[in-house]
Amino acid sequence: MQEPALPDVWARFRAATRARVGLPRSGDALPTADLLPLQAAHARAREAVHRVVDFDALASGIVGPVRRVHSAAVDRASYLCRPDLGRRLDPSSRALLAADHAASAWDAVLVIGDGLSSAAIADHALATLRACLARLQGWRLAPIILAEQARVALADDIGGLLNAEMSVILIGERPGLTVSNSLGLYLTWQPRPGRVDAERNCISNVHADGLSYDQAADKLTWLMRQAKRLQQTGFALKDDSESIRAIEEH
Repeated sequence: MQEPALPDVWARFRAATRARVGLPRSGDALPTADLLPLQAAHARAREAVHRVVDFDALASGIVGPVRRVHSAAVDRASYLCRPDLGRRLDPSSRALLAADHAASAWDAVLVIGDGLSSAAIADHALATLRACLARLQGWRLAPIILAEQARVALADDIGGLLNAEMSVILIGERPGLTVSNSLGLYLTWQPRPGRVDAERNCISNVHADGLSYDQAADKLTWLMRQAKRLQQTGFALKDDSESIRAIEEH
């Protein structure tokens, strides 16, 4: 007599998330129908980390002055093994940006860095940048910086060299097995080497199933205005934009 099938207690959890929750077993392994998509997702994540960003194509889509810089990590292998090298510029990039140092501080510098997902940059960086720039009319912005082998803190070095009041870096987030092309935005007031993550604000999960470009740009520019008012970012600056908007509408 065949035993009755057990109820799938994980079904309601899987319906609420794209994450792999409560996958079935086939002996000591996953069933083929679940294993193959998992292997494909792993391959996409690895490709996102190792594929080179086409910065030439990215630069061609930006209106206005653009500067190309490189971190102290000479290649992808050193970037992955030495995170500290991705947080500072190489000597030639420092010399390049010295010419753009402003006697009177730039309001902000916007940086696009490859980070850990080239797919995020290829898919979302340009559209997100354009949405942000459309909301920053009247701001005194430094040239757009395209940074290769970049970690988040590279924007501290860039902002300090340029004498910018704040820095924003659009960067590829660490890919996962659900989303391999997620873009993050990090805002830092008075950027300079030595800033810590608690002094930044982060907007994450910009991708097709996460924040839209307009939503990310709205959040960023709200935070930038508040940062200028408070003269600080990080734990001291909370994203209350939604609650404030709700109060204003009523």
